[in-house]
Amino acid sequence: MTSQQLRVGILGATGTVGQQFVRMLAHHPWFTVTALAASDRSQGKRYGEACTWRLPGDMPAAVQDLRVQAPEPPLDCDFVFSSMPADVAWDAEGGFADAGYPVISNSSAYRMGCDVPLLIPEVNAEHVALLDGAPRFIVTNPNCSTSILALALAPLTRRFGIEAVVVTTMQAISGAGYPGVAALDITDNVVPHIAGEEEKIERETLKILGTSFGVSAQCHRVNVVDGHLAAVRVKLARPADPAEVAEAMAAFTGPPQRLGLPTAPAKPIIVRGEPDRPQPRLDRDAGGGMSITVGRIARDPVLSHRFVVLGHNTIRGAAGAAILNAELLAAKGFLKVGD
Repeated sequence: MTSQQLRVGILGATGTVGQQFVRMLAHHPWFTVTALAASDRSQGKRYGEACTWRLPGDMPAAVQDLRVQAPEPPLDCDFVFSSMPADVAWDAEGGFADAGYPVISNSSAYRMGCDVPLLIPEVNAEHVALLDGAPRFIVTNPNCSTSILALALAPLTRRFGIEAVVVTTMQAISGAGYPGVAALDITDNVVPHIAGEEEKIERETLKILGTSFGVSAQCHRVNVVDGHLAAVRVKLARPADPAEVAEAMAAFTGPPQRLGLPTAPAKPIIVRGEPDRPQPRLDRDAGGGMSITVGRIARDPVLSHRFVVLGHNTIRGAAGAAILNAELLAAKGFLKVGD
């Protein structure tokens, strides 16, 4: 890692995930925010004027006077984070990549590209090799629910092998952005459909893990502010006791922990033994929101095992995931000052 701080631009800086980027980067030891970009109605305004801050605490003082710019090059930065909606991310991110900016994206636009790394650094850090010889520098993190599921499955596929996965998600309303789901739709209700979500989980999980087992997903929006919960059933390729499954998850670490990356939690997977955990209010902020929490590990009479997993959808599932990707890239020498 260079001794100089890397200058960061944030595309989609006024949105829910954009604000998480701003918050998490406020005191980052390697990165400093020097450029913010957003939609037409925000451009030209001070960030403090253009952005209605919706996270706990105050907007970081260092960004309040930055002028919001158009999400197009040039920007005064060494690389960009993107939290733009997929329908505009394709052109915006492609434009920055074509102009020579490394793009670290939370958007789904480029995730499934054959030369685009889809990274969870604890799971498939070796996929950064796809950048060698790639025509453009674009690195993505997965869908929020995929991030949580694939991280939980990684130690199982390595230790025991996996033949099939069935997952039912209960996803927080913050995953829909702001203003998100109308109050009259979600109050006293569960919505059993999130457009495109099931397909993303089923495709992205396999790309990350580099395997070809069957994945079946059903996704639901529930009346929780932050924290996606998933009930998972898995068929392992070889027999294992629930205690072995728990031990494999609890012991799991990866390159971010070995490299001491600033945003990496000491324990990416926390295993709890209580019969009623994890719960969003109690467990979503584990590891600063970068750890996932697993509980209720047991034998399953239909497949082989089942468990419940929870993760913070806008941190481990979005902004924090992209920041961890950038830290890995910087530690590996892929990001440099002046690139």
